[in-house]
Amino acid sequence: MPDFTKKSPDNTIRPGTGRDAISAVKMSEKLTADVDAWAEAHDTIRSDAIRQLIELGLDSTPSADSAGSARRGPVEVEDLAARQIGQLLDPSLPPEERERRIRRLTEGPPEFSNERIDLPKLKK
Repeated sequence: MPDFTKKSPDNTIRPGTGRDAISAVKMSEKLTADVDAWAEAHDTIRSDAIRQLIELGLDSTPSADSAGSARRGPVEVEDLAARQIGQLLDPSLPPEERERRIRRLTEGPPEFSNERIDLPKLKK
């Protein structure tokens, strides 16, 4: 059973009304339009859509990739990128061509290698 007691501004506890709290939310016009579109698609009204979307967001658990992405090192990030690119490439390509394309995409064009901030600068 929910606890319907509320604290008043002077910190005394008083019985609640049993009604849900009303909250105002500031949203951009685009976000409001997106929420309204979601509400229409789910045959509900805006206030219920906002509540449902918030509940969905709070119930979702971050994926392992998003939780650990901030702690990945550059080598691990490059390996992940290479695996993802490999999945997108045409499987009928010869292995040498697949490796060349993956390397080209992960390392970038050689003419820009001196602009990369993650590589040591060559002394002239």
